[in-house]
Amino acid sequence: MRLYIKQKVWSFKDRFTIKDDVERDVYYVEGEMLTFAKKLRLFNQQNEEQLYIEQKLWHLLPEFDLYQDGQKVATVKKRFALFNNNYTISGPDWYIEGSVMAHDYVIKEGDKVIADINKKWMSWGDSYEIIIHDRKSVSILLGVVVVIDAVISKARNSQSAT
Repeated sequence: MRLYIKQKVWSFKDRFTIKDDVERDVYYVEGEMLTFAKKLRLFNQQNEEQLYIEQKLWHLLPEFDLYQDGQKVATVKKRFALFNNNYTISGPDWYIEGSVMAHDYVIKEGDKVIADINKKWMSWGDSYEIIIHDRKSVSILLGVVVVIDAVISKARNSQSAT
């Protein structure tokens, strides 16, 4: 399964459309405005919430909880590293290999690749290809990718503001 996330370049609130390989809208992610912590919701095309993402406040490094049907299913934490971005994923037994900063990484469970994430460089705005090898956790995978993108985007915007 191949999905593509296209992040809008000029938007007052977070909104991502997730398309399939024939460019049909499959999911969308929408953020809440005017909140201290980042809050995002993943919806399917029937407008049913598939995942709720909430940033935890008062942590030195970014940390997000992912919920399905009111139950926490995963936590994504950025770990301290000098020269690369390292993240831990609690809940499912997943880990990340590759270069998150270059948007070229895989999410694995043991030796099994769950998803490949690659940035599309020749596009307007940020666009990502996600090749999903394990369909049972699509919503959680998309949530992890969106969280990592949000952390990178915030860091990039903070650096450009200084």
